[in-house]
Amino acid sequence: YPILAPVIKKYPATAGPLFQTYNDLSLAQRWESLEIIDLSNALRGGFRGRRPGTQTESSVVVPCFLTESLSMSWISSVFQDLPDVKDFYLAICTEDSSVVYYRMSKGIVKPPL
Repeated sequence: YPILAPVIKKYPATAGPLFQTYNDLSLAQRWESLEIIDLSNALRGGFRGRRPGTQTESSVVVPCFLTESLSMSWISSVFQDLPDVKDFYLAICTEDSSVVYYRMSKGIVKPPL
């Protein structure tokens, strides 16, 4: 996948979840206008795109391994890389190719009723 090559070369430790998430978003979920973004503070690549059939603004997805230890400071570093973004999806990838998405928001956010 040539689109992933520059980011995989820069952050080889996160190549697995990046590749797995790209395949899920582009092939299974069929996201539109999918582009790769460099998240230098988080030391990995991510994605920006839109879910199919939506006319809303694009969403951001940040892939990680299930076995990674993530901290609040790491989540803050993602938001530093994305100053105009209020929330992003954390794509948690497992060894069996499953991907689970969690929505991460700045601050405390009341869930919808």
